[in-house]
Amino acid sequence: MARRVPPVIPGTRADLAATEASIEAERGAISPLYQALLNSAPLAGGWEKLLTAIRNRSMLPPEIREMVILRVAVLNRALFEFDAHRPHALRAGLTEAKIAALRDDRPGDAFSPLECAVLDLTDTMTRDVQVPDAIFDPLANRFDARALVELVATVAAYNMVSRFLEALNIGH
Repeated sequence: MARRVPPVIPGTRADLAATEASIEAERGAISPLYQALLNSAPLAGGWEKLLTAIRNRSMLPPEIREMVILRVAVLNRALFEFDAHRPHALRAGLTEAKIAALRDDRPGDAFSPLECAVLDLTDTMTRDVQVPDAIFDPLANRFDARALVELVATVAAYNMVSRFLEALNIGH
């Protein structure tokens, strides 16, 4: 499948220099995702700020964050996102067994009770949108308000990422 929008090659538009510099400072490079986003400078800048806050400023444990990101990618059939985050997940401490289990329909056996509760939230938010108290309450008993907001925002944001990637055929 062909990309549905042209990538903006970094360094080709003077009006994007500041946005590109910000993306490179946080990401180290301008990925295919950001090359597509650069078609809209305001969106690229806002996206970079939001995703930087989620990935680099959150108090969630990195292994929880990356577990959520990989699970969202699996549920949304976003292979490019999964492949892009697999190295981050390994660096965050997820084992190969846990990464493989995230591909299972019901991945519970490989995970702790807290991780299972996080995966239940991830699956429910991604598949059903509305979250019943029975799914949310176990997390409310383990996380403070900031962590709950950051967890829900991570699930929501990476649903946005995977849906953007898939709708525009980025990474195909």
